[in-house]
Amino acid sequence: MIDTYVSQHRQRFLDELFTLLRLPSISADPAYKDSVLATADAVADFLTKAGAQKVEVCPTPGYPVVYGEYLVDPSRPTVLVYGHYDVQPADPLNLWTTPAFEPEVRTTPIHPNGAIFARGACDDKGQFFMHIKAFEAMVALGNIPCNMKFMIEGEEEVGSNNLERFLVENRERLACDVILISDTGIVAPGIPSVSVGLRGLSYVEVEVTGPSRDLHSGIYGGAVANPINILAEMIASLHDSDNQITIPGFYDRVQSLSADQRADLNKAPFRLEDYKAALDLSDIHGETGYTTVERTGIRPTLDVNGIWGGYTGEGAKTVIASKAHAKISMRLVPDQDPDEITELFTKHFLKIAPPSVRVKVKPHHGGHAYVCPTDHPGYRAAHKAMAETFGREPIPTRDGGSIPIVALFERELGVKSILMGFGLDSDAIHSPDEHYGLDNYFQGIRTIPRFYLHYAKEAKA
Repeated sequence: MIDTYVSQHRQRFLDELFTLLRLPSISADPAYKDSVLATADAVADFLTKAGAQKVEVCPTPGYPVVYGEYLVDPSRPTVLVYGHYDVQPADPLNLWTTPAFEPEVRTTPIHPNGAIFARGACDDKGQFFMHIKAFEAMVALGNIPCNMKFMIEGEEEVGSNNLERFLVENRERLACDVILISDTGIVAPGIPSVSVGLRGLSYVEVEVTGPSRDLHSGIYGGAVANPINILAEMIASLHDSDNQITIPGFYDRVQSLSADQRADLNKAPFRLEDYKAALDLSDIHGETGYTTVERTGIRPTLDVNGIWGGYTGEGAKTVIASKAHAKISMRLVPDQDPDEITELFTKHFLKIAPPSVRVKVKPHHGGHAYVCPTDHPGYRAAHKAMAETFGREPIPTRDGGSIPIVALFERELGVKSILMGFGLDSDAIHSPDEHYGLDNYFQGIRTIPRFYLHYAKEAKA
């Protein structure tokens, strides 16, 4: 019945998603404040029309949280759906084939039946909207086996800084048995997987200052420290020849997986040549002694996300810049504490700076890594639901990305999160031409109701 309902309303489900995708809900840029707020209102409206009760746009010191619920029986388990309606900036705009906030369906070799191209198509509007449409179908068909709650926030892309306070202040309202999230992906087209782990995050910004002003590179070159040169040298020193991170103490708490665990992780379908071809790489690069799957799932990393200073406009301007800057992210694994890692980074970065410059380290945001056991009732329900709709058993995987709220949920609400996403690594999230396959979007809407049916049984077992 679910499949029939989805087929009957297929075009409307797509049109409504396009309505959300046209709203540039960029939480990182204050210039888009009105659009972010309008998106929250639109999400609340879609929840209400789908049949949710007590829908509310809840204010926070930042952007609001959209809450809604559908409570059928206190004796039944309760599932809290989490998602986020904010998106990454679309820059660089010139690299988009079509405008970032004008959604369009196009075919690709990976998505021969079409993909939705727009910022937020996969991360996370397309994925959380699957839950609203699946919920609508369940209400319309009169088959709601669990109590359902929705919490869709607007600050995930900037660290969810106000969500902890919201959780603490709303523990009773958010009380649940499990949290269901679609903000991850499957391992390959048509091959389902359920994420059982996420890496944590420490994100910092550094500033290196030399002279009090920009200087003429001819008059002062060779006599005055160049902050850009020094920053580049400092960053280069953060990895050794084996691509291990050189910060003292960085690996002290890193969990080591057994040979059997590593072997299981590498059972996921992966062809190195396809990986390199998809990214136009002549070769891969990473920590010695680990496979690509392991490097992106179970090992910590340090990457420069942006670096700038001096003159970057058209033509030439011969200056020694006064300042140089970089944004650096460190992906963390279980047992690494983001605050401790930030402190270790700060101490080390200040220590390696030469006396000719001044250095500042500004922490931005972070979060702990997360692991969900495969014997959890929620995992078993997700496994069975995906096996039914995909026609094959899903693979448990560990994702390289970070969703800091997941560890926060476990600490504040005392429950596990089930990461049942439908995107692909190739969907270009956070990049120009982000997209989301039509097949994956509708497959998600068909799978989610089956999760609830199985979870109602698994939770009682």
